[in-house]
Amino acid sequence: MLPTLVLVGRPNVGKSTLFNRLTRSRDALVADLPGLTRDRHYGRGRVGDKPFLVVDTGGLEPVVKDGIMHEMARQTRQAVDEADVVLFLVDGRQGVTPQDSIIATELRKTGRRVLLVVNKAEGMQHARITAEFYELGLGDPLPVSSAHGDNVNEVVDIALEDFAMPEEGAEKPADHPKIAIVGRPNVGKSTLVNAILGEERVIAFDQPGTTRDSIYIDFERDGRQYTIIDTAGVRRRGKIDEAIEKFSVIKTLQAVEDANVVVLVVDARDQITEQDAHIADFVLQAGRALVLAVNKWDGLDNYQRDTAKRDIERKLHFLSFAKHHFISALKGNGLAAVLKSVNQAYAAAMAKMPTPKLTRVLEAAIEKQQPPRGRFRPKMRYAHQGGSNPPLIIIHGSALDDIPDSYRRYLERTFCDAFDLQGTPLRIEFKAGKNPFEGKKTVLSESDQRAAHRARIRGRRLYG
Repeated sequence: MLPTLVLVGRPNVGKSTLFNRLTRSRDALVADLPGLTRDRHYGRGRVGDKPFLVVDTGGLEPVVKDGIMHEMARQTRQAVDEADVVLFLVDGRQGVTPQDSIIATELRKTGRRVLLVVNKAEGMQHARITAEFYELGLGDPLPVSSAHGDNVNEVVDIALEDFAMPEEGAEKPADHPKIAIVGRPNVGKSTLVNAILGEERVIAFDQPGTTRDSIYIDFERDGRQYTIIDTAGVRRRGKIDEAIEKFSVIKTLQAVEDANVVVLVVDARDQITEQDAHIADFVLQAGRALVLAVNKWDGLDNYQRDTAKRDIERKLHFLSFAKHHFISALKGNGLAAVLKSVNQAYAAAMAKMPTPKLTRVLEAAIEKQQPPRGRFRPKMRYAHQGGSNPPLIIIHGSALDDIPDSYRRYLERTFCDAFDLQGTPLRIEFKAGKNPFEGKKTVLSESDQRAAHRARIRGRRLYG
């Protein structure tokens, strides 16, 4: 599981700026649950070889008892409950405020590891700007500048020092599909999980010792082993009450990271929401194979079904690589097709692509459509596979830095068609050969130097 860093502090101390720097993007999941008046943002970050999840909260005002600020504080407390490390941001230019002292007291009671981060420290003496923050009793204050990036990587290194990063190649890939069921509350995730596990010839048992609150359940279907990941917990049919199902975006993101295939469940009776699109986008960024399950399809008339399909095509158009299934989890309709697509997506995500065939497909694609010419004409010489889940193709050549995204997408479609990669995103990485003359200074002989000197003199005489 990826460690989770939660940014906490008063409004306007620079949490969002730090969030954008850590994620290197403004894309984030927004929890649009009913009753939320301020959004929390979720994203994936990486410093060096250390990946993590980061949560930007809306600001904590503990003294407010109702209204917008109270709702923001409530959501912040929920994020803190799920954090591995809390980064408590304060404003170094304003100094310690009464709200900072109250937040510090509240954070100490949570038992979470808290790092005190003094923001807006650019251009100031660190010892001077951090001195007064020792009174908060949270250890050594760490000065940073979210806007300029000063000391940000150092703070993340400190936050993640207790988390062991897996060594490359140490973890063996699973020999069977790990399926994460994700989606908004009340779309039928738990009903779908129970319907899959309750089918005939299914053997299910809980796997003890799983990390956090996600439940990993092994089951067998048609002689094949699967692991299904339920972020909300699988309960008996008579005990399911999705109206009060607790929703945790952090658990969803961690399940996505740990899965091979993600089944995104949406409600056919509701319009596709921003939350649906953001979860789908996170799955795409994580590079996971995906199957879209449109639940509660039964009971809709033809007009409602046509409207739902148009809404999906318009708002989830970037999931064109994934199979779409219209199902009823409650009645068990369409579940066999979902598992079939899961198998296809898993096979595509783990596909082995030999270098000779990859290179032949690349040559055919170039012959059909040459890459646009920039300062220099790109030359792509050969391709090989660089990884799986998602499939990674590395193309070697020269002058590859200026290849546009449109041509990259053309190559992705070509490789997907050639290797029948249905249900998984594909990534392409360009590696240009090193210029052998780069960094070398040309040294002229004495005769060449004299000739160059005479040429400069003639040039002055001719052109003044």
